[in-house]
Amino acid sequence: MESIINGTGKISPGAPPALLSRETADGRTEFEIKEKRGRSLVLVDNRALDRECLAQGIAACKPGMEVLAFGSMEEWKRVRDQFPPLAAILLHIGSKDVSDQQVGDEIRRLVAEFKTAPVIILADSDQLTQILKALEYGARGYIPSNVGIRVCAEVIELTLAGGVFVPASSVLAVRQVIETSNEIARPLAGLFTMRQAEVVEALRRGKANKIIAYELNLRESTVKVHIRNIMKKLNATNRTEVAFKLRDLFPSGS
Repeated sequence: MESIINGTGKISPGAPPALLSRETADGRTEFEIKEKRGRSLVLVDNRALDRECLAQGIAACKPGMEVLAFGSMEEWKRVRDQFPPLAAILLHIGSKDVSDQQVGDEIRRLVAEFKTAPVIILADSDQLTQILKALEYGARGYIPSNVGIRVCAEVIELTLAGGVFVPASSVLAVRQVIETSNEIARPLAGLFTMRQAEVVEALRRGKANKIIAYELNLRESTVKVHIRNIMKKLNATNRTEVAFKLRDLFPSGS
């Protein structure tokens, strides 16, 4: 029967016999693979229970890697000489926002300090803006917490091989944005001239003629001519009707 030796010395079923868990004098919990000690993954999470469970799961999926769970990288630094060289950092930020200054600063600091070890973000959010911000800060992967433990382990392996991981859902979101933009651009290009399309966009944003003239480097009288031509093409009698018809034509862009 497979077993795990935990910090209390009890034998529990369900984990490989090579996986050892122990609590050190300073309260840290270490999950070690004794068969191979060539590389280590440092999991950083200030929530003890979460990091211990996650570390145990990753170690079970990747028996060739020593998984170390710490509340911070400062804790790991104090005992780093006791373990194999650092291979990767998994930073669990939970429900925190990547754009928060404290979180962003920590990601950038880890990326700058540990240049040879990829930094991977684990977070509750799968919003595209969060993922792009993490990559902008230098993270090599972004794992939403709604994935399984095996996916998480494979992402770590991918980054160690030099890859970059983002959730498929974010890629699909980018595709949807591009397709939506193209849907708006096609009718604009077919119905109006390039300059008229620029005036149309300004009208949709509710800008006054003087502002449109200033932004497009036109005379205000020229802007009025463009608006009259746009009204004719839309069969509208005034600016208000133009605005309503544009909203009906391009609802996704209004």
